[in-house]
Amino acid sequence: MSVPILEVVDLHAAYGRIEVLRGVDLTVPRGAVVALLGPNGAGKSTLLKVISGQMEQTSGDIHLSGVHVSGAKPDDLARVGLTTVPEGRSVFPNLTVEENLLLMSYAGVSADKVYDTAYSYFPRLYERAFQLAGTLSGGEQQMLAMARALSSDPALLLLDELSMGLAPLIVDELYDTVVQIADSGVSILVVEQFARTALEVADYAAVMTGGRIVATGEPDEINEIMADVILGGAA
Repeated sequence: MSVPILEVVDLHAAYGRIEVLRGVDLTVPRGAVVALLGPNGAGKSTLLKVISGQMEQTSGDIHLSGVHVSGAKPDDLARVGLTTVPEGRSVFPNLTVEENLLLMSYAGVSADKVYDTAYSYFPRLYERAFQLAGTLSGGEQQMLAMARALSSDPALLLLDELSMGLAPLIVDELYDTVVQIADSGVSILVVEQFARTALEVADYAAVMTGGRIVATGEPDEINEIMADVILGGAA
């Protein structure tokens, strides 16, 4: 069996005295799409922050391709193939689409390759190339954020709340692209509060509540138990 692209073992993290992650165990197999589901406040985004080096854990271990990376800085993790699209999209609103993409070339990737990657996955961005990013629709801004992340040729892509604030048709379009990205060989961990679309594209899923992973399995299994697992039955 191949070494997982990501393995999280007994991970704890806190904001001050408030423990948010309470012994999280999670595995992302190489080449898989894993959906991390759960209600608001479950700890999903905090888990991504710790995995991506934006927040320190209080205890536990993180392995990337079998290498212990606990405590590594975001820049170091990016250099070994971990890239994050954070909640809120984080594009530069006063720069054009093309200028947002050009910034990624300073990491050592040619501008032409950055543009080719972005426009092949998201043809709409080509149509908006000289438009200010702040004037794009929410869905287009999410496309731009994903395109920037893909320019670094990641091995593992972390997507945080991809569908937040977007219309269902746009969400479906973005998840179609997630499938294309996965088919290219990129492993993906996608955090979602709303399960339906994520489960449709995932190979595996995990449910998080109260700072712990409380269920894991294949999408059909998780879909059947979501209402029981999450307090209040909100799936």
